[in-house]
Amino acid sequence: MKKKDTNNDLEKLEQEKRGKRIRDIRENELHMNKTELAKEIGISSQFLGLVEDGKGNLVYRSLKKLRNLSGHSADYILYGLDDDSINKTKELLQNYSEEEIIETLNFIKHFVMLIRNI
Repeated sequence: MKKKDTNNDLEKLEQEKRGKRIRDIRENELHMNKTELAKEIGISSQFLGLVEDGKGNLVYRSLKKLRNLSGHSADYILYGLDDDSINKTKELLQNYSEEEIIETLNFIKHFVMLIRNI
């Protein structure tokens, strides 16, 4: 299989997973039908059906509205990344200045490079 075909297959699979996450949010968390959610995020219910079936993608404006409505991060909606981990990390880091965070990240980067060279 060609690399381009593999990338297309992976993109299609991710699009299908994204659609399932959006359907799950709509049905199990927001308790809305397609028409209600579509109206809230500014698209047609037919297009929302395509998105949920993995055959379409939300534009930024609609994704932002879904994010605000559901309380999920865009990272969760788009990629399935754990909201709890992101929120816990934000909570832990809020007590530190940007300089402290950057300094720590640089330390970790150097530490990893040191370990690789051992």
